[in-house]
Amino acid sequence: MNPYAKFLDGRDALEVIGATAGTLKNLITGMDTEKKPAPGKWCAREVLCHLADCEVVFAYRLRQTLAMEHHVIQPFDQDDWARNYAAYDAATALAVFSAVRGWNQRLIRSVMPGAAAKKVTHPERGEMTFAVVVETMAGHDLNHIGQIERLKAGS
Repeated sequence: MNPYAKFLDGRDALEVIGATAGTLKNLITGMDTEKKPAPGKWCAREVLCHLADCEVVFAYRLRQTLAMEHHVIQPFDQDDWARNYAAYDAATALAVFSAVRGWNQRLIRSVMPGAAAKKVTHPERGEMTFAVVVETMAGHDLNHIGQIERLKAGS
C-alpha cells in the first residue's frame, strides 16, 4: 500500500524523483524558510530536514528490499526525529537530500525494471514491492513540495 499514491495522479515516479531536488532548490530561493504556518506546524526548513531524513531511510529500504528476501522494514516516528531539526539549516538539509537522492536514483536506474516486483513488508502498510517503494518516494516528494509551495504563497 502506498499512502502517497494519490499525489502522483498519473505522473511517472522516476521523473518526479528526478526533478524534486531542483524543484526544492527553486522553491526555497528567496524564501523565508523559518516562517511557521501555525504553532506546532513545520516551517520550510523543517520540511527539508524531514525530506533529508526520509531520503536516508529510503536509501536503506531500497537496499534492504534488493538484498533480503521477505524483509520487514523498520518504521520510524517522524516527530521523534524532528525534535533535533533546530540543529540544521535549510541549505544543508537540501544538500543532504540532493546528494542521497542522486545516489538513490543511480541505484534505481541500475536495477529497474528487473527489481520492480521484489517484495518487502512494512509493518503498518503491509507487503510492498520495490516499485511501490519508489512510487512512495515520489508521492512523498509531491506531498511536501505542495506543503512548501503553500508556505511560500503565505509568506
